[in-house]
Amino acid sequence: MTDQIMTIREMCDAFDVTARTLRFYEAKELLFPIRDGQKRLFTKRDRARLKLILRGKRFGFSLEEIRQLLDLYHVDDQQQTQFNRAYDIACERLADLERQRDTLTEAIDDLKEQIKWGEKMISARGHLRAAE
Repeated sequence: MTDQIMTIREMCDAFDVTARTLRFYEAKELLFPIRDGQKRLFTKRDRARLKLILRGKRFGFSLEEIRQLLDLYHVDDQQQTQFNRAYDIACERLADLERQRDTLTEAIDDLKEQIKWGEKMISARGHLRAAE
């Protein structure tokens, strides 16, 4: 992407999002496009912010957490505060995801055991269906 201003359509195409998504992030004050009548024009800064928003959403960060991180960009410490906070949030999110994965793994294992038990019960009665 270049330093040029992008239209909402170009942003949608470049980031594979909908215009509604961009308007939503604007309404939530995460993006600040230039308004030219009804047109929204997005700068390099908007593109960088959208990239961070989408990455944060992919990792499961809340919009409020994303907003806080974006707002920290302007703290005058060469982004150290932003990096530290992003690191803390990322560690918390990773721990959450790992807990969810462990819970899912346990549920999958339990379900597999129940299916095996069900197969034995059906087989014992001589009514096991052929695998489809």
